[in-house]
Amino acid sequence: MDGDLVEVVAAALLAGEAVVLPTDTVYGLVAVAGDRRAAGRLFDLKGRDHDVPLAVLCASTDQALSLTGDETSPAVAAVASAFWPGPLTLVVARRAGVELHLGEPASTVGLRVPDHELVRALAARVGPLAATSANLHGQPAPTTADEVVATFGSGVAMVVDGGHLDATASTVIDATGWPWSVLRPGPISPNQVFSVAEGVRR
Repeated sequence: MDGDLVEVVAAALLAGEAVVLPTDTVYGLVAVAGDRRAAGRLFDLKGRDHDVPLAVLCASTDQALSLTGDETSPAVAAVASAFWPGPLTLVVARRAGVELHLGEPASTVGLRVPDHELVRALAARVGPLAATSANLHGQPAPTTADEVVATFGSGVAMVVDGGHLDATASTVIDATGWPWSVLRPGPISPNQVFSVAEGVRR
């Protein structure tokens, strides 16, 4: 891990800027989730309404689960342990009082711990990251840093080049009620996730 890169990107994030990072799936447009103005800019850059919420990228399972409701379900904890770091986003109840600016609804949060060392190091350094794929709403996700620059130009403080990225966006599972449901298919089979969750609930 390039510590100098972490510090340069962290400084931009802490200054309230939006940046684009490579992840284990696609390029992500990110800002500090606790910074209302910075996170709000992600909606403007992407051209997306606030009723389509941003996800949150975290440094670790512990950091992610600290944002959930007071009673984190054993099923959520088990699935997190089984599939994080990795391309799985879990939508769960948000802990009361936690300051995250992600759009609506404000009662839930989509959490992910990516299998990417730089992203996790930044989330550890500056706090959880509000995130969305680095594309204009409704358009395909760029696969290279040059395509990201062409899309956002000076709208972002920096674009970290992670090479060619064309992986499928993360699987998204709504874990706010039982039975859980699939919000977006992805690299991790929902059946695998449901199997782990059901094993804990038996």
